[in-house]
Amino acid sequence: MKRFWTALSATLIALLTVVTFAPPATAAVGSTIEYRTIPGHGGIDIKAMVITPTNTDGPYPLLVMPSAWSTNNLLYVGAGKKLAQESGYQVISYTSRGFWDSGGEIEVAGPEDIADARKVIDWGLENTDADPQRIGMAGISYGSGISMLTAAVDRRVKAVGAMSGWTDLAASLYQNETINFQAVEALLALGKITGRPGENLQEIEREYRKGNIQPALDLARSRSVLAQSDALNANGTAVMIAHAWNDGIFPPKQQTDLFTRLTGPKRMMLSPGDHATPEAFGAAGLPNEIWESLTRWMDHHLKGVDNGIDRENPVQLKPNNGRGPWAGYPDWESASADRTTFHLGEPSRSWTNWQATGGLEPEPDTGWTYGIQAGVGTTAHSGTLIVAGALQQFADIPTGVLLPTVDRSRAGVWTGPTYPDGVRVSGTPNARFTVAPTAREQSLYVYLYAVNRRGKGALLTHKPYTLRGADPGTPVTVDVDLEPVVWDVPAGDRLALVIDTVDLRYVNESRIGQRVEFSSPAGDPSTLTVPTA
Repeated sequence: MKRFWTALSATLIALLTVVTFAPPATAAVGSTIEYRTIPGHGGIDIKAMVITPTNTDGPYPLLVMPSAWSTNNLLYVGAGKKLAQESGYQVISYTSRGFWDSGGEIEVAGPEDIADARKVIDWGLENTDADPQRIGMAGISYGSGISMLTAAVDRRVKAVGAMSGWTDLAASLYQNETINFQAVEALLALGKITGRPGENLQEIEREYRKGNIQPALDLARSRSVLAQSDALNANGTAVMIAHAWNDGIFPPKQQTDLFTRLTGPKRMMLSPGDHATPEAFGAAGLPNEIWESLTRWMDHHLKGVDNGIDRENPVQLKPNNGRGPWAGYPDWESASADRTTFHLGEPSRSWTNWQATGGLEPEPDTGWTYGIQAGVGTTAHSGTLIVAGALQQFADIPTGVLLPTVDRSRAGVWTGPTYPDGVRVSGTPNARFTVAPTAREQSLYVYLYAVNRRGKGALLTHKPYTLRGADPGTPVTVDVDLEPVVWDVPAGDRLALVIDTVDLRYVNESRIGQRVEFSSPAGDPSTLTVPTA
């Protein structure tokens, strides 16, 4: 297997030398690409692509890139070659332990992975002409998490580029006590296909198959980047975050939470797409806005280049629909200039609308109840992992619903007034409503749509919520932040809130025969709060 991998790597290096975008004619710097073995933590072999500038003198700023989950050291070779040739970086792209050609077992960004990253830095300083005062890390997904966790404990890492990563694994895979079935199954399957799961991961899967997720939650706490925000602040690490609005594995709210906590140099870019899709082409060395910003970020914080990135608004947002330009803000809170609170009205039928629909009203409408059957899905859904967000980014095909087809016996539906001039939804919407379940555990799914005159709705954002240990028949107040979004609602469209009990992306606790009753008590009216720019 090792011989096969060595031969394959040599072939791919040769191909990449030919097909990777060449530097501009004004750049005289070339590069070499070597497949190297680096001693990792505990004596395992870490396999890496070491990309070194040529025709220029060092020492060079060092950029270390851990691979994403189930990928290998070839992931960043295109981008690394470009960084070496155009900007003079010493780049080490390595396969994370337990995957492909590296030794060891998958430790889910555990202490062993952090120790590996530090060993790679040590090796780079000892075996290349890298500058110990100018060290950065960057990565996609799994590589992002390892980079951030390493920077929290290693002051040598001055700057980080975190693309499509996580800040809280528990919040990612167990949102509001709801298991993200598609994400968990995909990660487990890919881990087995491309790597060697370690004891912790094997135990987590065994218990997960039994319905016990506590071992996963226990492990997630020590892998939380959010919990390391104080350490990142103390180190003064310059952190750039890039993430997709529709990330189906690591939803974006945790990124806005981390960004708000960071006090050092920081930048956050949120754009259309699903997990890792906004920066995927850039990793191959193709033109890409995220990687261009990452290069400028590293140039400024590692090389001292006065390129103006430190004077730009640190929050950069691109609307999740359309191809609108980036909008800059001084902080995340400034992205929401205003907030409108709608009150959920009683769902009722009319001569023009035979489906029971409630209004999103300007004033409270209380004292009503509306019951639905649980355990069967409706046409409202969050889309399929990766596919939905990728289609939205590359083909402008958002996850949608034809609102009249949503079965009102299985979902609550509320619609608002039309926006004659359109509106930009910008920030984190919130839904607060009262429900009375008929079982101790029931799942709810909250969707926010922009609906046109023909009833076709495009999904702006959503969030799962599972009631655990509820008292059947007793009303419970649900207060849920949906995922943040920037969305330009066209003129003449309206917003619609849909709440049902089944979504195939998640593990559903609702069962056929159960019911859920919505209400709006006088002392606590049910509301939808929408942030706008």
